[in-house]
Amino acid sequence: MVLAPASLHAASQDASLPAASVATAEDEQAGDDIIVTGARTHLPITALPLTADVIDKEALDQQVAISGSVVDAVSALSPSFSPTREKLSGAGETLRGRSPLFAINGIPQSTPIRDGSRDGYTIDPFFIDRVELIYGSNALQGIGATGGVVNQVTVGPPREDGVSGHALAQFTIDDELSGSGFGWKTAGLVGWREGQFDATVGAAYEKRGVFRDGNGVRIGVDGTQGELQDSKSWSLFGRFGWQIGETTRLELLANHFELKGDGDYVVVAGNRAANVPTTSIKGNPLGDPPSNNVDTLSLTLTEENLLGGNFTAQIFYNKSEDVFGGPVPTVNDTFQDPSIAPNGTLFDQSANESRKIGGKLTYEREIVSGLTATAGLDALSDKTEQSLIQTGRTWVPPSEYVSLAPFAQLNLALLDERLRLAGGLRWQNDKLKVDDFHTLASTTRTTPLGFGGVDVDGGSPSFKELLPNAGVVVEPIDGIRGYASYAEGYTIADVGRILRGIGTPGVDVDTYLDLEPVVSNNREIGLEVKRGAFDASAAYFWSTSKNGSVLVMQDGVFNVQRQRIEIQGLELNATWHTPLDGLDLSAGYAHLKGRTDGTPNDGEDKVNIDLDGANISPDRLNIAASYSRGPFSARLQSQFYLERDFDLIAVGPGTGQQQAIEREQDFDGYALVDAYARYRTGFGDVSLAIHNLLDKQYITYNSDTTRATVQAASPFAVTGDNNLYFAGRGRTFTLGFSREF
Repeated sequence: MVLAPASLHAASQDASLPAASVATAEDEQAGDDIIVTGARTHLPITALPLTADVIDKEALDQQVAISGSVVDAVSALSPSFSPTREKLSGAGETLRGRSPLFAINGIPQSTPIRDGSRDGYTIDPFFIDRVELIYGSNALQGIGATGGVVNQVTVGPPREDGVSGHALAQFTIDDELSGSGFGWKTAGLVGWREGQFDATVGAAYEKRGVFRDGNGVRIGVDGTQGELQDSKSWSLFGRFGWQIGETTRLELLANHFELKGDGDYVVVAGNRAANVPTTSIKGNPLGDPPSNNVDTLSLTLTEENLLGGNFTAQIFYNKSEDVFGGPVPTVNDTFQDPSIAPNGTLFDQSANESRKIGGKLTYEREIVSGLTATAGLDALSDKTEQSLIQTGRTWVPPSEYVSLAPFAQLNLALLDERLRLAGGLRWQNDKLKVDDFHTLASTTRTTPLGFGGVDVDGGSPSFKELLPNAGVVVEPIDGIRGYASYAEGYTIADVGRILRGIGTPGVDVDTYLDLEPVVSNNREIGLEVKRGAFDASAAYFWSTSKNGSVLVMQDGVFNVQRQRIEIQGLELNATWHTPLDGLDLSAGYAHLKGRTDGTPNDGEDKVNIDLDGANISPDRLNIAASYSRGPFSARLQSQFYLERDFDLIAVGPGTGQQQAIEREQDFDGYALVDAYARYRTGFGDVSLAIHNLLDKQYITYNSDTTRATVQAASPFAVTGDNNLYFAGRGRTFTLGFSREF
């Protein structure tokens, strides 16, 4: 278990709410000592060298009403999280410049062997009680958390015997009041408890209309990676508990989530040079609509007094199927095979299928006064493949990732808890199994054998990594805490992208360098102050990886390149509880700088260019005002995405040599304002959320910075994929009604 430094920024925005019908985050707290379950310990977060945020139920519901998803909520409240793509795919969305691990009650939702980037949409937000954000590279939940952990904690069991519940109805309309932009959602949750047994079951359904930009024009559909607009989703949830004894509980959790596009629109190309965004018109796209289908099942046993300590055992099952649309607008060279159809005529689309089975054991107890030990074992088997569903071909061969990782951690409190020392080790033992396979006969592939693909010998490469961590927390006086730490995170690169891109004959998976894991080193120092009416924190971090994983656009497709990466950043947060009862003012700022080796084969192993928008987010300033008194609460928030320049690599015409160039103001930045108000009546809560209150017209960060192609001509020219030049969503209204019983 790898830990980073300690700072807790509470994201709760309404402390005056009555108790909910199901257990909430307060059940995990003792006074002000908030416990973050994703940290794999019962120690309060203030005792750990760990940077964390907790987005409570009310703050989460507020943000979901504004923008529609947990991913958008995290992005809105955490300045270090990148702007979302506003699409089903989260490719390029990062935390501190690296990919976060999404989890549900600690169950990983990612598919690292072939990253489909759908892990932010695997459960309906209605069933989430709080979101725990753990920042920085760490191995708390195993593979994948090089940027941090986004742990979604589901609603808990009912607090009292009897029946209780929660119902929700929402209606969404765009600024044009168009019928095609109308969306709605309904959800319900019923809890029952009687003696030792309890059950909580629920269902949610949402229909989304088309999205319009600030100019009232339909936003272009991403027919390949998948869409949120013009889609339907539904989810079933169940949590069943048996309180075996006073300190022993057995719990079963089940969740099914499905999101599927309606396929009613086709893309109309924009024009980057003229700053005309991509739009949509009514039409029938080829193939099956993109979709996301996820099942999660877990069984957890907790014993709070096993030989004087806390014991947790969890086994889980997770299955996902991500269907991607076909190439835009019709066909592309990647899927062509003249043995099936003449070149330029073959349409196909892909689907990821992944199955994870795993288990986690954790035991924690105080050995002597002030010294707490935590030990555990994580096991995981992940089988993933990517197929072409129209022709039945294999794009990424069936691959199995097997991991076994024991860990141990010590936390020592000294000087009446004014000083804490923490440290530990995680021993990662992994194996990747890949069968022999043949790459696609792609017309874009350049091989010594020419067109037709190549044979690749499978193998079972294994990786062993010892991941250390160490940290110190100092609290000289109440309310002031300083911290420093070193921690390592671990993941594997997107193996599927690497394998499907092999173009050299004779490759053996056992010895293929590009399959080596990514180990990221995170160093951090910080200060937290909670004195009187002010809460403030500052953290500076720097993260490096010698053999990092970078997404690079090649022949219209993002591929993985293994390069050295160095990232550093500064995070500032402050809240003022003003003299006006119920009014809080807050601000957050994040500065990120990422560099990589743009010429990885020159033997110099040094960083020389900026990470682009597919790999790092812009600097950001968040400002918000929240008010809550009596039955009324409101929030006004703004997000300022600041301009960023990039150093990029371009290819000189006719030379084939790379040369670094700098483009001025590659990302010009933009600002968004949102508003939310809620009033509690005798029969339920009525709320109104407004996204993009000022109806700002803008191009999304990902579209603006990742699809441009730089040519080292004279003068330099910038072109790009005009089918993926998406504007952001314009002003949108969501009226909601919820009732607890």
